[in-house]
Amino acid sequence: MGSGVIQIPSRLPLLLTNEGVLLPGSSLRLSVETPRNIQLVKSRLLRGSSVRSTIIGVVPSTRDPDSEAQDLPHLHRIGTAGIAVQIVGSNWPKPHYTLLITGLCRFNILEVVKEKPFPVAKVEQLDRLEQYTNGIGELNDLSQEFYKYAVQLVEMLDMSVPVVAKLRHLLDSLPKETLPDILASIIRTSANEKLQILDAVGLEERFKKTIPLLVRQIEGLKLLQKTRKSKPSDEKRIVAIRPIRKNNQILGRPLHLDALEQEDDDDGDDSDDIAILEKKIKSANMPEQAMKVCIKEIKRLKKMPQSMPEFALTRNYLELMVELPWNKSTTDHLDLRAARVLLDSDHYAMQKLKQRVLEYLAVRQLKNNLKGPILCFVGPPGVGKTSVGRSIAKTLGREFYRIALGGVCDQSDIRGHRRTYVGSMPGRIVNGLRTVGVNNPVFLLDEIDKLGKSLQGDPAAALLEVLDPEQNHSFTDHYLNVSFDLSQVLFIATANTTATIPPALLDRMELIQVPGYIQEEKIEIAHRHLIPKQLELHGLTPQQIQIQHEATEGIISRYTREAGVRSLERKIGAICRAVAVKVAESQHKVTKSSCTPVTEKEDKECVPEETKDESIGDVTDFALPPEMPIVIDRHALKDILGPPIYEMEVSQRLSQPGVAIGLAWTPLGGEIMFVEASRMEGEGQLTLTGQLGDVMKESAHLAISWLRSNAKKYHLTNAAGSFDLLDNTDIHLHFPAGAVTKDGPSAGVTIVTCLASLFSGHLVRSDVAMTGEITLRGLVLPVGGIKDKVLAAHRAGLKRVILPKRNEKDLDEIPANMREDLDFITAFCLDDVLNAAFDGGFPAESRHSILNSKL
Repeated sequence: MGSGVIQIPSRLPLLLTNEGVLLPGSSLRLSVETPRNIQLVKSRLLRGSSVRSTIIGVVPSTRDPDSEAQDLPHLHRIGTAGIAVQIVGSNWPKPHYTLLITGLCRFNILEVVKEKPFPVAKVEQLDRLEQYTNGIGELNDLSQEFYKYAVQLVEMLDMSVPVVAKLRHLLDSLPKETLPDILASIIRTSANEKLQILDAVGLEERFKKTIPLLVRQIEGLKLLQKTRKSKPSDEKRIVAIRPIRKNNQILGRPLHLDALEQEDDDDGDDSDDIAILEKKIKSANMPEQAMKVCIKEIKRLKKMPQSMPEFALTRNYLELMVELPWNKSTTDHLDLRAARVLLDSDHYAMQKLKQRVLEYLAVRQLKNNLKGPILCFVGPPGVGKTSVGRSIAKTLGREFYRIALGGVCDQSDIRGHRRTYVGSMPGRIVNGLRTVGVNNPVFLLDEIDKLGKSLQGDPAAALLEVLDPEQNHSFTDHYLNVSFDLSQVLFIATANTTATIPPALLDRMELIQVPGYIQEEKIEIAHRHLIPKQLELHGLTPQQIQIQHEATEGIISRYTREAGVRSLERKIGAICRAVAVKVAESQHKVTKSSCTPVTEKEDKECVPEETKDESIGDVTDFALPPEMPIVIDRHALKDILGPPIYEMEVSQRLSQPGVAIGLAWTPLGGEIMFVEASRMEGEGQLTLTGQLGDVMKESAHLAISWLRSNAKKYHLTNAAGSFDLLDNTDIHLHFPAGAVTKDGPSAGVTIVTCLASLFSGHLVRSDVAMTGEITLRGLVLPVGGIKDKVLAAHRAGLKRVILPKRNEKDLDEIPANMREDLDFITAFCLDDVLNAAFDGGFPAESRHSILNSKL
């Protein structure tokens, strides 16, 4: 920065601060909170096209910046003209700005011409220094001395750090008259010392005041380096403390003497540990059988040499026996009202499950020694089975421990290893009791339907004793070889389906079905739990984003088709991430540091002609935080999540004869299933495609046989007009989603309806779905999974559901609002199904004769 390069206006707005002293050529970050300074920023720095090039005066003040006094505080007579290269605004906890200002030159305040709303002063520019030349004697000597100390200081630092390397380069590239101000702002100095340098208008005086500060900093670094070198490392300390071995002697003594002393010390420590372990065993309050085993093992341990491998095994066994909670338990919270409130606040819906927990609490309140029940929550993924287990533990005030059984194929994971094996360990049950420290925790056996088998045994069989209330009071782990009472443990198992659970294990558990959620329940869950959780995870507040109910309904119906809420939560998370980008972009943007040189283009655009200089640095944009929340509606959903994934295509699929909609149950919840049929000339063959199981293939043969036997009644003919439907006719039945394996008898009525539509030429109603097993005589038998199937029909927007007559009792589980939306038809035989599946009933030869035969 040479003379004549910088020209400042004769009048400058003044920014008052006592946070620090800004020196020319350096940068200082200031907080703007007082009314005067805020008005200056708003009026001069945030308006007009020359925002980034406005020069202001930074003047040290004697008053606390938080002061709200009306009169102008005392101003220092000399200030620094600067330019704001970064401005950041915030509204929390109160409106304020943070400025990064680069100093240009000194000025002297001649007169304050204006005090409100911010001070403006008539100033005189200083730093009009004499041209620096090598011909000036004393000044040249001072500058050379200063430069020598500055180089010495920088070289004492780590040159591998980019900032230090750049500072070393600046020492050679910058004019020497600018170095005192820049170095004084970098080294450790007090505010008074910086004020003295600011007041040093003459260059000679400035060098004289800065050189002692450099010398002091250099001496401090030398002392620090000397201290680090003289400080012994940990290894040296160990070497200094330990005796040095030489020629099998230690400090002149024979080696074997020291080894004996060391062995005596170790034996003393071990004997003390064994004595402590023996005291713990006596105070562990074990059952008599376990106490006898521990006393026997501790006697063997005392006689056993330490070098034997069995010593460590026996010691670990005794430590486990001591740590097990033989008689430690927690007290249950038996407040039914508080438990009901807690369960309702943690989980929406799930009435049957909550009722079972409250029943357990009520019985526990009346009888304290109630055995822990074995509950099994069966339902599709994402409905909250695992989290309900945590809530139950929280409601009871018990410890919670989760055991993931998915993929476990070794019975030793349950029962433990025998102690004859190297590396033997207790099973997960005993290890869980050791972890929680009480004998009545809540154990969650997660994914019990995904246990496997291997050469190491069947873990499902090992669970038979654990999950039997009549046997688990004396559960024996192979590692312990002593019975442990599990009767007070509350076991909760979770499963997606009971089909893969062995019958013997299934018989020991009380099954509680946890069906999928209806749309209204999902909306409530989203706004009660999922949206607040995702807002917290993504650092957003309700003042920044609002997801409307119609948007949540759109996500559920058009972007997710599931029984649980996991995909719904992921979609809400995607919305929050998109909004977070918008919020972050609207907030302040922090660019490169002011020490990074600006490009030529930026220099021309951001800095006026009279203030172009490399020391000014970069300039950033300014933006206030958003004042209005971002509202998510249906239009925003399409922009964020893309086009809808699921469209209501039911009416389009049923625009031709030979298509019907069935209802299927899967471990992931209920689903609708299309059945398509076509006929062509052939030899009477029936072709089935769509990854069908044996049971579903048999249902298809049953359906075609029943239709052939009743073809005359319903006027069903082939293409040639014959009542023999397979005469010179091939039939192809296809179940779309061909990559998904399908099996089960529930598709029987759907296949009959599909084929009846094909041969009669009538369209099946586009708003009807059906489920039920058929017999060769045309009866409709009951099936399972009714609630999940009805939920799937409701999600797909269907209006009529045909069910077997004997499944009418299952309709009590359907929510009342869903029963109002759907028309349920219960069918005793296939005649009822066909009459309900076609508009106006299905055509028959004699309707009255058919009804009379039914009666």
